[in-house]
Amino acid sequence: MASGVVTQQYARDLPGSEIPDATNPLLNLLTNTLVLHQTIPYLPISSLLNLAATSPSFRDLLLRRTPGVFRHLDLTRVKTAQFDIDGGIDHGGEIWRNVQVDENLTEDDFYSGPLRGIFQSIRRRDILHHVQTLVLDGLSVTAEFCNDILVDPSLRVRILSIRDVKNLNERKLMQSLRYACRSTRPDDTPRLKGLYVFGARDAPALTAPAPVRQNGVARGGANISIGWNHKSQHALKESIHSDGDDWYHKRGRMIGRHITDGWAETLLDCREVIKFDAVLCTGPRHQNSPAFGKTRVTPSGGVESPWGVATFALGRCAACGSAPEGFTTYGESSAEQLPLLAPVPLHSSTIKAATCPTPSPGSKGEETHKFVPRCLECIRERYCFSCDQWWCEACYQLPSRHELSAQHVHIVDQTNGLVDHELTALEPSNLKVRKGYFLNCYSRSTKRRPGNRNPFPP
Repeated sequence: MASGVVTQQYARDLPGSEIPDATNPLLNLLTNTLVLHQTIPYLPISSLLNLAATSPSFRDLLLRRTPGVFRHLDLTRVKTAQFDIDGGIDHGGEIWRNVQVDENLTEDDFYSGPLRGIFQSIRRRDILHHVQTLVLDGLSVTAEFCNDILVDPSLRVRILSIRDVKNLNERKLMQSLRYACRSTRPDDTPRLKGLYVFGARDAPALTAPAPVRQNGVARGGANISIGWNHKSQHALKESIHSDGDDWYHKRGRMIGRHITDGWAETLLDCREVIKFDAVLCTGPRHQNSPAFGKTRVTPSGGVESPWGVATFALGRCAACGSAPEGFTTYGESSAEQLPLLAPVPLHSSTIKAATCPTPSPGSKGEETHKFVPRCLECIRERYCFSCDQWWCEACYQLPSRHELSAQHVHIVDQTNGLVDHELTALEPSNLKVRKGYFLNCYSRSTKRRPGNRNPFPP
């Protein structure tokens, strides 16, 4: 069912126009609440409304008798929610029709117009207050619109996803989040408990192939079966070849985008109220680290930040097998230290479901899910972007500039240069990482893993 304008058209009761409710196989199937709740999250809201409009029985089942039908609302596939405007603002209202384009239009009204129009539509149908998980990835979302979701008492949104959105003023969003989580806030506020904002949006769902025509006639039923079989096989392959969850099963860079200044303080102020898809760095140079003041840290030479957002997930130290601050372990660490995991959970709107890692492929028996969250500054010249090895502060202190400059000077003729392994041999004996690569991996640095970009290229 393709998504489109969020409208509801009631079917006309014409003789013979519909299957009697008593013998309708789809109605009998969806009457099973287990089947219904497992199926609904995969359908766009337009399909649910169209299905409810086919008969009074479907309307009663979806809109009255069954709670939680609109618990998970994904607007990323709704056409009227898209904001693709090239050029100026005044197009005569032909591009989108949710907001009257005139001289009194504010910036927020313009950029959030498509979503506000959809919200008004589903609010009139008494749907909006049932939504607990709201996915707006890739859409035009303003900080004012997010603030309305935070403070509106009629909304019950517990998990909000705004990854890769457009026109978002992050500093205003931080102010709204910190104000909503202030110590003097009213009881049971805010209702929002989880915010996906740092990671990349989930991959779009696989679409079924176009209808197959034979002798000018579309073979709809056969093509639908082929399309859904194709999508099922694709989903099965994805689950088999999955590398597991970010943070717990994958190593390296978890957040690829730039982190705006102020997010670390926002995570710190909201840590007991709202969970994010990122956590604070626990490196010894930060004040929130258990190892702060206990482990010697090499000065970075710049302004030291008391807090930082972790953008890397590391495993054990290559030397001691541990870390000065310990591991973030699911089931042992406090809830405020656990990140929200992608994708956004479909069948539940609880933080427990959003932070629970799945067993890694091929795991048997009990498995310990743990990682070391670090920011870029805390792994500088300690982490290899090729083999994912790293050395903690307790095992490896970075050579000072004086130590590096005190090494012998080697003059190499241009016509008789040294190869990579010879250059590596001339490095200081206590140096482990050079320009983001372990010395043994430096000669293979051009073959680094995709997605694990080295900010210190050779």
